[in-house]
Parts: sequence; C-alpha cells; structure tokens
Amino acid sequence: MGAELFSLPVLALLGVVAAGTYFQTVTGFGLGMIVMGVASGLGLAPVPALAALVSLLSLANCLVALPGALHHLDWRAIRAASIGLLPAMAAGVLLLGYLDQAYAPLLKLLLGAAIVYGGVSILLQAPPGPGAADKRSFFISGVCGGLFSGLFSLAGPPLVYQFYRQEMSLKTIRYSLIFLFAISAGGRSLMAGSQGQLDAKVLLLCMLALPVGVLATMAGKRYPPPIAQRGMRRIAFAVLTLIGLSLMAAAVPQLFT
Repeated sequence: MGAELFSLPVLALLGVVAAGTYFQTVTGFGLGMIVMGVASGLGLAPVPALAALVSLLSLANCLVALPGALHHLDWRAIRAASIGLLPAMAAGVLLLGYLDQAYAPLLKLLLGAAIVYGGVSILLQAPPGPGAADKRSFFISGVCGGLFSGLFSLAGPPLVYQFYRQEMSLKTIRYSLIFLFAISAGGRSLMAGSQGQLDAKVLLLCMLALPVGVLATMAGKRYPPPIAQRGMRRIAFAVLTLIGLSLMAAAVPQLFT
C-alpha cells in the first residue's frame, strides 16, 4: 500500500489536485471538473474514489479560502440554493453507487457529458438577468448542482451559471459559490462515508493531497495569475471539453458490448 501511494499515478493525481485547487481559488469554481476530468481521462482512479476525494479536497479548499470573506456572501441566494442542493446531492450519491455497480460505461458517459457541459458553462458567461433573481431559480440551480455533486462531486456548472447571471460583485459571486461548495462537499462526504465510499485508500490519498491543496489555495490567494479571467476560461474550456468528449467516445462502444 505504501509503495502504491507514491506511484507515478498518485504523483500525477497530486499534480492535478494542485492545478484544480489553484484554479478554483482564483475563479471560485473548477476543482471538481478539473480533478474529475483529468484524473478520469488518464485513468488515475475509479470514478467513485475520485468523487469522494474531490469532496474532501473541496471542503478543505473552502475552509482555507473563506476566512475573512463571509461579509461578501449573499445569504438569500445561498439559503435558496441549499434547500434544493442537499436532498438532490443525497439522491446523486445513491445513484452513483447503483450505476458504478450495474452500468459503469453509462456512468463514464454521463461523467463525460457533465464535464463537457461544465467546460461550456465556463466559457459562455450567462447574460446578466434583469435585477435580482427570485428564490425559485436559485432553488432549481441548487437541485441540479446537488445531483451533479452526488454523482461526480461537480456541483459547479449549474450554480456557476446561475450566480454569474446576477448583478452581484465578483467577490460576492466567488465566495458565495465557494460557500455552497463547502456545504455540498461536507454533505457529500457524510453520505459517501455512510455508503462505504470513503475506504482506507481514499482517506490515505486525501491525507497526501490535502497539504498540496492547501498550499495551492494559499498560492491562489496570494499570487493570482497575470492572465485575464477570460483567458483562463478559454484554457479550461478547451481542456475540459477535450477530456469530456474523450470519455464519452470511450464509453459509447462499451455500452454495446
């Protein structure tokens, strides 16, 4: 077990974790999509193990990024989204356990589609809505984000689309998203643990990845990149779309074998 944990795939996974946590710190989203997408595309770990690992890392990332930023949060939007997010997240975790056992190719196809959707949502910033959105729209985005979170620890795309349509400051959007990801990650970790998805290997991987993620988060807060956010969006879109499409292409033949 010790030699396996320091193998090339694990070291590669730690590098992906560093990139994902840094990106999420400077943009407010991206950890789940980058880690799930790149690690799944390279076959570094099974989907359930990656989803459990991403949940724990996302929670740690949020706890490091949020101190001193709570005054930026939009509590009205967070409450409405959370009401939809938590029950949908629980349903997603249960569905993941079923699909992983009975329909692994379908699970890979769905993951690929979710990553492509996430890449597109990063590139195409939604037009601002006419004033503050009602609670129902935040609830619906929470339901969609919760289902994505339960299945793949990818709560980001629906919530990112919803929040970036609002007439909020970028800091309010960023930290409100990070706070919702903390709720999602904490709830999902509890559910995954109750389903037996947090085994010894996942926990050991998390122990290795947590310091990497914390350092990357601190680096993102202190040293944001000298690249316009639009440029970062384009890079993330290209990488995630390519990985998502490759996952889907690999899964389709397996559905008919």
